[in-house]
Amino acid sequence: MRINLRGMTRGSNSGKIRFGILTPEELPMDTVAQVAAAMQRVLTQVAERAGVESGMIRRRRKLSGASFIQALVFGWLADGRASLGSLNQAAAAVGVAISPQGLDRRFTPQAAECLRRVLEAMIQEVIRVEPVGIPLLRRFAGVCLLDSSTLGLPAELLAVWPGCGDSRGATAALKLQVRWNFLDGALEQVQLQAGREHDHSSSLQGSRLPSGALRIADLGYFDLDVLQQYHTQGVFWLSRYKIGTVLYDDQGEMLDLQAQLRRHKPDQVEWQVQLGSGHRLPCRLLAVRVPAQVAADRRRRLKRQAQKRGQRLSQTRLALAHWTLLISNAPPQALTLQEALVLARTRWQMEMLFKLWKYHGSLRPFSSRNPWRVLCEVYAKLIGLVMQHWMILIGCWRFPNRSWVKAAQTIQKHAFYLVSALPCRSRLTQALHTIQRCLTAGCRMNARRTAPNNYQLLLNPSLGGLY
Repeated sequence: MRINLRGMTRGSNSGKIRFGILTPEELPMDTVAQVAAAMQRVLTQVAERAGVESGMIRRRRKLSGASFIQALVFGWLADGRASLGSLNQAAAAVGVAISPQGLDRRFTPQAAECLRRVLEAMIQEVIRVEPVGIPLLRRFAGVCLLDSSTLGLPAELLAVWPGCGDSRGATAALKLQVRWNFLDGALEQVQLQAGREHDHSSSLQGSRLPSGALRIADLGYFDLDVLQQYHTQGVFWLSRYKIGTVLYDDQGEMLDLQAQLRRHKPDQVEWQVQLGSGHRLPCRLLAVRVPAQVAADRRRRLKRQAQKRGQRLSQTRLALAHWTLLISNAPPQALTLQEALVLARTRWQMEMLFKLWKYHGSLRPFSSRNPWRVLCEVYAKLIGLVMQHWMILIGCWRFPNRSWVKAAQTIQKHAFYLVSALPCRSRLTQALHTIQRCLTAGCRMNARRTAPNNYQLLLNPSLGGLY
């Protein structure tokens, strides 16, 4: 295995960083121009072509593919709960006079296909910025978070996006698979997947990562073949231990984890182990004993989940609820136990991203009874949310204490300004610089003495607890 550790020096100032306002000379001009070019190309050229190829536009009347896409994307970007009346104002902003009823009639299967094609083109664009100034993250060639989130859809869309069954029968659902590089902010991969498909089957599972990168994924992606592949490629990984996976000690003897931890007096454990009966994958097992109240809460949650699924809960699983268990192939000089605990928590930033999209971006719920309007709304909002992510990157990514919610609210205020500037590349670039200055000047979180924010823990892992 080839190991390439970057930025391993740990000086006395490794946890310090200066926050400040960027001067105009420090703004990343090339990245802003890249964002402007991608937005204009996808929302004009690609959208125009998608309107024809999808069959939505057969002959040019009031709406073209581009004007239809732009009206929906920027209308919902400005207000995630925008009504048809508000959307027709967005259409007016792109130069199209159409009634709310006329716009409503455009929500068809062909329109949904048009939007899907534009969304696919949008997520192919990958925007990266200067890595965030956190020494712990900069040790790695990338810190890649992998997770998914599911959107329930009307049952009429079952044939398009099949979901899982429930007490009423089969449901429709769309699953978003996302790989997010938390070092440079890039949404490296975004995949649309049927809701019934398991995370384990996602094509993001074994997608290639650079040597020296760190991959952090939930247990839904736990796969010994994939971990073996990354280990061979020099990629580090950090994951929760999947209970039931066979462990061997450094002598090759099978390890009874429950018995060993029961006999272990200290509250912290760090063992070299081999993972899997067939793989014997070398890694570190990191275990931290949690307080009694935390363990009790975990046991109650496990019992509820088992009862809901009609499964029998093993005594081993209940006993191991007293411990936080992590596995990693990163050596101690790359990742200490305390740092591993903090980075494992960072996976929840994916949950914060999905929350930003779903609630602050109003990606759900949907008020319309027309299933095709609902699907058009999902696609259009996702296009806008990807653009919103780009603008957050160029505006305030380099600041660890950035506030996603404040940044999203700021961008929403400028949505109509953006769409009016879209036809002219120079005006669009100027509009993006204006938004960038607004995001740079504010959109920050305050430090907390109790329950530190994620960025505080990343800058100083010793602030976090041991569970």
